[in-house]
Amino acid sequence: MELRHLRCAVAVADALHFGRAARSLNMAQPPLSQQIKALEEELGVRLFHRSSRRVTLTPAGEAFVAEARGVLAAADRARLSAQAAGRGDTGHLVIGLVGSAAFAALPRLVRAFRGRHPGVDLTLREMTTAEQAARLLSGELDAGLLRPPLAGEAARDLQLLALGTEPLVAALPAGHALAGRRRVAISELAAESFVLFPRPAGPGLHDQITALCRRAGFVPALGQEAVQMQTIVGMVAAGLGVSLVPDSVARLRREDVAFVPVTPRTVTSALSLAWHPAAPSPALTNLLATARALVPA
Repeated sequence: MELRHLRCAVAVADALHFGRAARSLNMAQPPLSQQIKALEEELGVRLFHRSSRRVTLTPAGEAFVAEARGVLAAADRARLSAQAAGRGDTGHLVIGLVGSAAFAALPRLVRAFRGRHPGVDLTLREMTTAEQAARLLSGELDAGLLRPPLAGEAARDLQLLALGTEPLVAALPAGHALAGRRRVAISELAAESFVLFPRPAGPGLHDQITALCRRAGFVPALGQEAVQMQTIVGMVAAGLGVSLVPDSVARLRREDVAFVPVTPRTVTSALSLAWHPAAPSPALTNLLATARALVPA
């Protein structure tokens, strides 16, 4: 028994006429009659009473057609589901992100993607660049919003799409002597203790900050380390040190922290979307297309 047999039986039940049923199926009447006869022989029951004037369903036919409708509906749902998944309109993506991505890139990307593909479920997991690289390689993440550079196997095997750059700003306790300034020279922070992102978790941003300080003539004194940007800003607010953070972090708008542009003006390592290029799912392909559309030409 095949789906075509079910469609033939349902068409005859709907029309109660073999000629009209055949036309609805875009086939000739004799082949339709042969299909119904073969189905009845396979089932060992009559599905239809036939006469020269009318066609009616037998009790067995009524029971069969009721179930056949459900099977055909399920088959149509399966077809539509498969087609949607093949287009990337359904599915599930697990995306990693560094904390600073939540202030700028992530909202824009998620809004745009959900607008185009609302049937795809997204799971977001905050983690460091190093953690994302490892989990992208292991297949635990589909994509990651991270700050390059990457190292080792990740640098070799992962692909990156740069989403943009942003300046670094000084994060200072609100009562700090420099907090009211329009700009702060990095050299003016030489005597301060720094709250820094640990290098193993994200060497790109850590190395850029320390390099800027060295060019200004000092090595930053480490006061505290924190992985999440919100924690770094919280430690600054508590008076445990100052920091240099991406400008998007200033959107936290805390009353107890001042975010002040620095000189020389610099940009952070580009925030990038990373993924493993081996057999990306249709949903991931659509995410990458959405991200590329957001990047300025």
